[in-house]
Amino acid sequence: MASDQEPQIPRVKLGNQGLEVSKLGLGCMSLTGAYNDPVSDEIGISMIKYAFSQGITFFDTADIYGANYANEFLVGKALKQLPREKVQLATKFGIAGMRSSGVSVKGTPEYVRACCEASLKRLDVDYIDLYYQHRVDTSLPIEETIGELKKLVEEGKIKYIGLSEASPNTIRRAHAVHPITALQMEWSLWTRDIEDEIVPLCRELGIGIVPYSPLGRGFFAGKAIVESVPANSFLASHPRFVGDNFDKNKILYARVANLAAKYGCTPGQLALAWICHQGDDVVPIPGTTKIKNLDDNVGSVRVKLSEKDIKEISEAVPINEVAGDRTFQSWLSCSWKSADTPPKASHE
Repeated sequence: MASDQEPQIPRVKLGNQGLEVSKLGLGCMSLTGAYNDPVSDEIGISMIKYAFSQGITFFDTADIYGANYANEFLVGKALKQLPREKVQLATKFGIAGMRSSGVSVKGTPEYVRACCEASLKRLDVDYIDLYYQHRVDTSLPIEETIGELKKLVEEGKIKYIGLSEASPNTIRRAHAVHPITALQMEWSLWTRDIEDEIVPLCRELGIGIVPYSPLGRGFFAGKAIVESVPANSFLASHPRFVGDNFDKNKILYARVANLAAKYGCTPGQLALAWICHQGDDVVPIPGTTKIKNLDDNVGSVRVKLSEKDIKEISEAVPINEVAGDRTFQSWLSCSWKSADTPPKASHE
């Protein structure tokens, strides 16, 4: 895709609180390692600037990405070279670290505020457009966490509140304290468990949906990863990328690749177009470290699909044929299915 043409990415409303973003965002996590080695600051900044030149204005980071907060620092540097008022910046708090027993999650009011102040400093910005609770702290009522976020909105430090991997009950209770603008969840051709309950709930409440890993952690993005997973990637031990599971899942990739040929696009473009066509309130945030892949992702916006097409693509990847859990056990234990919080204490 030539970069000298006008960006073709439409703008959409994310949630009904007024936040407007590009229909495609950029997940910045991989720029500081995880799926691969970290890229240099120079390359990372140029990727973010290039994405902006293509019409992507919605950038996603978190305080847990990269060693020593490297991702927020990197995104902050890139933002210095872009018009701040035209960028929608999302970051997250709530993952306090990794223990041998699993993920440590924290959502106390003091922690929320300390994280927000620290992110503002690292990003070197006056406000965060969308501030997510990255995982739900199930040891305290969600009302306590959202209460503090509401104060941060009132103080102008954040503009909109988001949740990630929250259960239906938690979403409802959070939304009653302060409107939730967006819910970030894993959603892709091979991970569709939010479709039954979570998606309809978001639509009922006017909450936008931000699918992370919309390409199935890169699985549907192209031949390279299907042929061999890089040894330096956490995918080398991911349940869907090992042993028999990987072999079974390659069959699903082949079906998507065949369909992509029929639609005149790449497998990655077909997978992204499928998720984009789930609704105007759906804004996926694929990540990449390569300009070529970014161009490919941007091109997905031009793939037009009918209801019949969507059905055909969905049926090519039957969920009961996907082999392996969507993530590691330590992360499943703090996923949306176990993210209810204790009832709010009554002060009557």
